[in-house]
Amino acid sequence: MKVKIVDFGFDKGKSLNYIKYIVFGLERSLMEKLARKLEEEIEIQDDRLLITVYYEDKYYPLGSEEAKTRLEDFIAREEIEMTVYLSSILED
Repeated sequence: MKVKIVDFGFDKGKSLNYIKYIVFGLERSLMEKLARKLEEEIEIQDDRLLITVYYEDKYYPLGSEEAKTRLEDFIAREEIEMTVYLSSILED
């Protein structure tokens, strides 16, 4: 399983920050299992799972001043954390 951040920013309509992750390298049945178990916004596109997570300002991991100066590091960390999170869901 591979997880990549494909977009992030502020959703004016929801007044929340967001991060969009794409998950690939999973069998269809595992993608469907994640889609059933996750509460986030989910979309299955062919052999990929698109997950959108919304955050209030104080919880947004890419919004700090440090994240702005070391954005690539923070994106890599978020991708790893999402991979671990999704793996733990699949193990249940």
